[in-house]
Amino acid sequence: MVNQERFAENTTIAIVMGVSGSGKTTVGQTLAAQLNWQFKDADDFHPPENREKMSRGIPLNDADRQPWLRAMRQAIATAIAQGQNLVLSCSALKAAHRQTLADDWDALKWIYLQGSFELIQARMNQRQNHFMPAELLQSQFDTLEPPDPQAALYVDAALPVTAIVQEIIANAIDIP
Repeated sequence: MVNQERFAENTTIAIVMGVSGSGKTTVGQTLAAQLNWQFKDADDFHPPENREKMSRGIPLNDADRQPWLRAMRQAIATAIAQGQNLVLSCSALKAAHRQTLADDWDALKWIYLQGSFELIQARMNQRQNHFMPAELLQSQFDTLEPPDPQAALYVDAALPVTAIVQEIIANAIDIP
């Protein structure tokens, strides 16, 4: 485990972003466990109607995403107000989505899990019991507006999870 005394006065919110199937949840959970931070998955913030829509193969539109984004923004604000470090896995596909989540908080660290369509499609085809069908992957890539490389750490989603987590800790999280 990483020494957490340093974070008592500075809260950090690490947002692991990318298309569905890029490994956000697995990486986020592993990162949070390594740092002994709280973890939240954006999927848990979707209202039931969003999950139903996606499970029927219908992509979400920006109006569908608004309650979801507002709920995550509130969770981020609460973590910051309480001084709790947090890892949040969230697609955050568009710049506008990231802006909704970010406000003017300096505490946010963006980590973009970047992978090819073929890699992500192969992963999604292997998933079972997930509400997001592989048929919606193209809509995710079509919607994706990659973050500014100056504002986010780009990590190759094809790397092993442990290598991704170590890269994040070394390059995005201020650990002494």
